[in-house]
Amino acid sequence: MRHSTRRGLLAASTAATAAAALALAGCSPSAPAPGPSGDVTNPGFEPLTSIRLQLQWLPQAQFAGYYVAQEKGFFQEEGFTDVEIVPSGGDIVPQDALLAGDVDFAIAWVPKVLGSIESTGTELTDIAQVYQTSGTTQVSFKSNPVPTVADFEGKRIGSWGFGNEWEIFAAMAAEGLDASTVSITTQGFDMSALLNGDVDAAQAMTYNELAQLFETVNPATGKLYGPDDVDIVFYEDTQGAMLQDAIWADTARLAEDPAYADAAVRFLKAVVKGWAYTNEHVEEAATIAYDAAVAGGGYPVGPVHQLWQANEVNKLIWDGGDFGVVDANAWARTVDGALTAINQDGLHLITKEPPASAYDNQYILAALAALKADGFVVPTSYTPIQVELTEGGR
Repeated sequence: MRHSTRRGLLAASTAATAAAALALAGCSPSAPAPGPSGDVTNPGFEPLTSIRLQLQWLPQAQFAGYYVAQEKGFFQEEGFTDVEIVPSGGDIVPQDALLAGDVDFAIAWVPKVLGSIESTGTELTDIAQVYQTSGTTQVSFKSNPVPTVADFEGKRIGSWGFGNEWEIFAAMAAEGLDASTVSITTQGFDMSALLNGDVDAAQAMTYNELAQLFETVNPATGKLYGPDDVDIVFYEDTQGAMLQDAIWADTARLAEDPAYADAAVRFLKAVVKGWAYTNEHVEEAATIAYDAAVAGGGYPVGPVHQLWQANEVNKLIWDGGDFGVVDANAWARTVDGALTAINQDGLHLITKEPPASAYDNQYILAALAALKADGFVVPTSYTPIQVELTEGGR
């Protein structure tokens, strides 16, 4: 059974949020809260009403919760009059945009940001771990099976690169495989490399490329490919699993700017509401994401494909715990994997433990506490729906 969501009075919501955020920023929690439009100034700072969120890829249901929060007015409810969701297509590195001050928050995988933190010496903070489990897989045809990580040796293992390969190397390290014995082959952001026989096993996200394969007609049968045609390595089932989509903030700005700390909590409140709505109204959320993909040049943009995505990402988010809270064990596994992973050039992703500031649960906990005070019930689990894929996801 799905949990219900209930909204309390906005006045109570903004007051609870401001109290939590001001406490985080070291300010007096007795100061008045910003109104629904952010037009009331707290002593000491002017509340932020305009923010920019950097995505790590093109518009699609991977980011449904943010588009839902925008479409349903959840950001406005938390005092934001202007929220710009900025897509990327590989041309923008989210953490770099955040470090440069081009955006206020960014969505990025944890290992990629850990690498940036070590290489630049600049600190960023994971303030909400949206995806609790890894959605990365390695897919091979049963006619040329690569059913386990141990079977990677001597095979052409596809990867998109751009930091997406580190789960592969972490899983191999856990198996004691020398990276030099595996041919890591660059593939496109689709399944053509597998379909054309350019790789033995292709990298695929459960919510995207895996569906692309199952939306393709098998010329030998005239029917769509299906699970019976492939072997799938789920990295979540390996020691190489790493935390993925997280919301990142500027560490120094959080500490030095109380308006930014306040905005972080209010922003997270809206995000939680957006993903909670996606949990309980997955079909509508997929339609919202589809519209965003069509408008923003997403790929692929089929409505059925977007519904598959929304359904699958919900599975990665809702694992029985509190939304967005970093699990210490999952974080440790990610760090251990990043430390032990060695790529084909003999390089490590990171060589030392990240700073303690690399994640901080207090902002998401403050947001959840404020929502609870509003009477808003946040789901902890998700009941998947059945999605029947069609050719091209149309």
